[in-house]
This record gives sequence, structure tokens and C-alpha cells, in this order.
Amino acid sequence: MRGLRRWAMILAPVVVVVVLGELHAHLVGHYPFTGTQRFLWTLGYIVLLELSAYVSGAFDLQRTRVGALWAGVGAAVGGGVAISLLQLALGSLLLPREVVLGAALLLLPIYVALALSAERAHSQGAGEDRVLAVVGPEEAAALDADIRRSPERAASLVQVLHPGVAGALVEAATSTRATVIVLGREAQADEVVVAHAAVLHGRGLRIRTLSVFYDEWLGKLPLADLERVSLMFDIQELHAPAYARAKRVVDLAAALSALVALVVVTPVVWLADQVANRGPLFYRQVRVGKGGRPFTIYKFRTMTPGSPDEGQWTTPDDPRLGALGRGMRRLHVDELPQAVNILRGELSLVGPRPEQPRYVDELAAKIPFYDVRHLVLPGVTGWAQVKFPYGASVDDALEKLQYEFFYLRHQGPVLDARIMARTFRTLVAMQGR
Repeated sequence: MRGLRRWAMILAPVVVVVVLGELHAHLVGHYPFTGTQRFLWTLGYIVLLELSAYVSGAFDLQRTRVGALWAGVGAAVGGGVAISLLQLALGSLLLPREVVLGAALLLLPIYVALALSAERAHSQGAGEDRVLAVVGPEEAAALDADIRRSPERAASLVQVLHPGVAGALVEAATSTRATVIVLGREAQADEVVVAHAAVLHGRGLRIRTLSVFYDEWLGKLPLADLERVSLMFDIQELHAPAYARAKRVVDLAAALSALVALVVVTPVVWLADQVANRGPLFYRQVRVGKGGRPFTIYKFRTMTPGSPDEGQWTTPDDPRLGALGRGMRRLHVDELPQAVNILRGELSLVGPRPEQPRYVDELAAKIPFYDVRHLVLPGVTGWAQVKFPYGASVDDALEKLQYEFFYLRHQGPVLDARIMARTFRTLVAMQGR
């Protein structure tokens, strides 16, 4: 059912925009519909609507009705606003306003209905994978928490069996109507458990190791497996030179665009500082970059001057942040000066977030192969930031590391695009740290 909703979400703008474009061409404008620049604008509008749906979260698992409603509204309105602004910027109004407005109005109830349908299905447990895990107590607690937090695929943990008492795996899977069996390390070494899993596999249930389940359903690597798999995958930035070159071109284009915004915003921030937060305009801090080399990262200052422990972890309600600084962080305005770091080749648009040297030393001492994250350029945003958006302790840094290893394992243009889309969504929702 979830697959049908997703396809309906994808096909709806194609059908609506093409039909409206065809009707306008033949009944109103009396012009050829295909083979013209007007048709290219029509295709562009479809693409923008698809992107708007993704950015607004209409394709994602909906947990509340309010969230589903806003996702549907954002998907329809966002595409219409984007194509209108693009036409105005380019001075080309070839796409009729009747098509733009009509498509937005027709798609609005469709998107909202599909999003609410997804929320209703989630609340009823429909379409979720029912997970039976054969893992230890600590693994079970972490697995349950991760499934509840932000899964990439809908799932619920229906039962946990300890590897030592998993002889009734087939019966347990039948009684719980499990659809996925997850095996921890100890379970994978148990011949009885593996034999039962083979029987269930023959019945159509999916069998996954704990590591693979984390990768496919949760978008991260479990902490216990980081050391074991740290060197067992290619990293595109290292092993695919074409990707690395293309990524650098995108970084430079983004940095140049950000510099324009930086020139415009800097006087505004300076004036605001004079009123609400007097002190230095910029904040500099040493971070660890590619190859473990330290570099100085630049931001607009958000804390009050002379704040104690300014380099320590911050929290959303940190008293060191004034109203101006908190607002800048929510809008991510303080990140704009990092365009300079990108131009200098110290940062990328997407990658693991760079940490301070003292935290790097602490984490490297605790986690073997922690330095693998330093094989690539750190990023302004990253998979860890969009999946686990706030870090205020070493424990949070360990949590983020699991998402960063997932990024290193799957690094590529598609994942980079997903990260940028989700980052844009947080910007629109003002969910800054």
C-alpha cells in the first residue's frame, strides 16, 4: 500500500500538469503543446513539484496529522512558488498562470489526502515491517530506540529473543506475524538459530544481520559493528575520482552563491550586533579536517562576548546564546562565512561535520578506526545532521558517528542530493541547532 501511495505521489503532478498544459494549448492559447520552449517549462514545473514533494516530506513516513497536512500543502504550494519565481527571474512567462495555479489547486487535495493516508496507515501499524530480533539485551534496547526515533523504512519491534533461548524462533515468528528476522552476532554463530532462520527464509520472511538491518531500515551502522566494517567498503571520494571532481565543482558553485548572500547579510548582522550582541562579528574555531589536519572554521558569532567555555558543547536553550544568536542559528545564518572554508578546500557542502581537536582525541581513544571519517572533506551539512540534528555531548557524537559511517559507505551524488533536500527542509522549518 505504501508503494502505491508513493507512485501516486510521483505520477499525480505528471498527469495534472500535462493535462492542464494540453487543455490550455488547444482550448485557450491555440498553440502547439509539444516541441516548444513552453513544453520544456511544463516539464520543468513537473520536476519542481516532485522536488517540492520530497523537500516538504510528503514522501516520508508521516507521524502526525498536522505534519501530514503541512507536507501536503508544502508539496503543492512549493512547486508553484518555485516555478513562478524562476520565470520572473529569467524574464520568461511561457508557462501560463492558469497551468501553474490550476495544477497547485488540483494537487493540493491529492497531496494532502495521500499524506493523511500515510499518517493513518502508520497510526494503525499498516505497512510496517514487524521485526523479531534475536539479540542481547543492550542491542535490543538500542534497536528499539532507533526504530522509534527516525527509521528510513517503517518498522516496529514485535519481540526480542535472547540467542541462548531462541530454539523456538519459528514458533515466535508465527505467533507475532513477523516479517523480518534480525540476527545479532551471537545468533549468527548459533547453528540452531541459523537453521530456524533458514526455515523462515523459505516461508518468505526476510532475514537480516543486525548490521544490515541498521543499514537498510535505519540509515546508520550500529556502534558495535563500526570497528568490524570500518575498512570493508569503498569511499567514493577516495575510490571514484570522477565523483570527487564533480563534488568539488558543486562545492565551488555553492560557495560562490553563498558569498553573494554573505555580502548582503554581513552589514545586517553587524548592525544587529550593535544593538543586541556587541562584540566581534565573526567567530573562529579550530576544527579537524581531511587527513586529520586542523583548520580554522568561520562563523558569525552567536554567543555573548566573553561567554565562559565558548568552545564547549551547546544546547538549544544554552544561556550563552542571546535572542539574536538563537535566531541566527535557527535560520543557519551563522553558517554563511563557511563559504570561505569551502573555497579554500577545507570544507565540502556535504560530509561529516568537523569536530574540535579535543573531542577528536577523546573519541579516537574510545573508538578504533574513528579517524576513517577524516579520509574525506568535512561538510557544512551531512547525513548525521539531518538524521540526528543536535549534538551536545560525547555520547551524541558517538551516535552521530554511526550515521557518518553510513554516509561514508554509501557516499555518492544521490545520497548527497537527499541530504541537501532534507537540509533545505530544516531551513524552511527553521529547525536550526
